[in-house]
Amino acid sequence: MRLVFAEIELKNLLAPELASYHTRALVDTGALHLCIPQHIAFQLKLKELEQREVTIADGTKRMIPYVGPLKVTFGNRNCFTGAMVIGDEVLLGAIPMEDMDLVVIPALQQVTPNPLSPNIPASVVK
Repeated sequence: MRLVFAEIELKNLLAPELASYHTRALVDTGALHLCIPQHIAFQLKLKELEQREVTIADGTKRMIPYVGPLKVTFGNRNCFTGAMVIGDEVLLGAIPMEDMDLVVIPALQQVTPNPLSPNIPASVVK
């Protein structure tokens, strides 16, 4: 499978006067969280909420900043989350994708709202 990207918008919920950040995010269903580079955290003036220990692809562990709160928008779908500050590109992981009820269509290299709930995000709460 080739890489899949999605156009998303990031907004600092504590600084509504700041412009949103529009970006092309790498979609990674094997990752859990939203990850952003340091320069985006600075641009959005996101506050460090805590340090988190993460395991990166090569198996090593390290401490990184966890910032937020953020509003993530994909099309007409939104979620509210924090972000790990790591790497040099935005990575959209499984938790925000599930929260927005998005699915990956590998054959088309696209992210789309769940066809079973095309108008509003659906979720299981039990």
